[in-house]
Amino acid sequence: MPRAAPTVCQPIPAPKNRGDFLLVSCQGGAEAALCRRQQEILPALAKGAWRRGLVTFRLAADAKSAAQAAASVGFDPPDNFFPDLIFARAVIRSFGQVVGASDEERIEKLRLLAGHSTWDNVHVWHRDPRTNAASQPVRCHLLKLYEKSAALPSVAQPGDLVLDCVIDSIDRWWVGWHRADTPSSCWPGGVYPGVLPEDKVSRAWLKLDEALATFAVALERGNRACELGAAPGGACQRLLEAGLMVVGIDPALVADAIAADPRFEQWRMRARDVRIRMFRGFDWIVTDMNIDPKSTLESIERIVTAPGVRPAGIIATLKLPEWSRSDSLPAWLALFRTWGFQPQARQLSSGGREVCVVALRDAARRKSTARQKKSRQKNAQQSVVRRARNRATHQPDQ
Repeated sequence: MPRAAPTVCQPIPAPKNRGDFLLVSCQGGAEAALCRRQQEILPALAKGAWRRGLVTFRLAADAKSAAQAAASVGFDPPDNFFPDLIFARAVIRSFGQVVGASDEERIEKLRLLAGHSTWDNVHVWHRDPRTNAASQPVRCHLLKLYEKSAALPSVAQPGDLVLDCVIDSIDRWWVGWHRADTPSSCWPGGVYPGVLPEDKVSRAWLKLDEALATFAVALERGNRACELGAAPGGACQRLLEAGLMVVGIDPALVADAIAADPRFEQWRMRARDVRIRMFRGFDWIVTDMNIDPKSTLESIERIVTAPGVRPAGIIATLKLPEWSRSDSLPAWLALFRTWGFQPQARQLSSGGREVCVVALRDAARRKSTARQKKSRQKNAQQSVVRRARNRATHQPDQ
């Protein structure tokens, strides 16, 4: 007899105790920049705890007036809340902290604090990567506690209800939860799980790889891309692997492995010395130059505003010589809009003190948004069917 199709079940409901704080992680040193961005887009939130790599915000601040109460009380973000904070890696609802002398003691306190018995996945991550405490044994204990398979991948699926355990120090953890949705919310701590393969010529390969995953950018084979400041060629290598025709602009030579690719061409000159008409026909402008962000923006502007130059998208890294330069981000992003692009910005976990901007022209952005929505819906449906099948056969979630 043919096997009956599994009954599709609803997503696991969120905890009844949703938590009164947002816990937001970031790169160490970016806390002030994160808070300035929060004041710009979510001014009603009240800042709570502040640690290296982590800031909490009270959702319902203690109101001292009726007006303050109206502005703060009752703000209950959706389960998959991930505001455009640019410097945020992970955004979760926080239950609070647990302290104990052993993992076993802290896990029991975590169980009581969370007060919720069913999760799709468990993320265990460090507030500060320098913390001398192993995360994998903690995750194994929690997977066993919540009857999940020890082989469950740490990368969640869109729609998954995720328990977050943030290792603050050897004896202290933060506990919270979130609903996975965007690519980065599926990664533990919002840190890109990709690694730099040994055959890649520079770290620029990994940064571009993360940018493509974070913003769900689909590069089409046969497109043409131009990178400003290409040497030694890591980003060009990633573009070539995606099937693009690539031109690298840099007085310095790229690595031999890149130069040997028949779909690669190098113009050994500075970007400002290239005649504008030579930029016609490119679909992507890519740059990760180690120069002041104003100079990077001037280089891009010279190209994309020229007659006959109509790239579909820009992928640009803007270096921040000082964290205070992040105050200029709104004005910098506004520039992309004046050029006819819709920008998105994020500080990548594989990068340094810098911000990656992916900007698409309106038509390309609509196409990309539709593709992202379709992909998330498909992944969420597959996740629900997977959970239903596992429950029907009494198997732990894989």
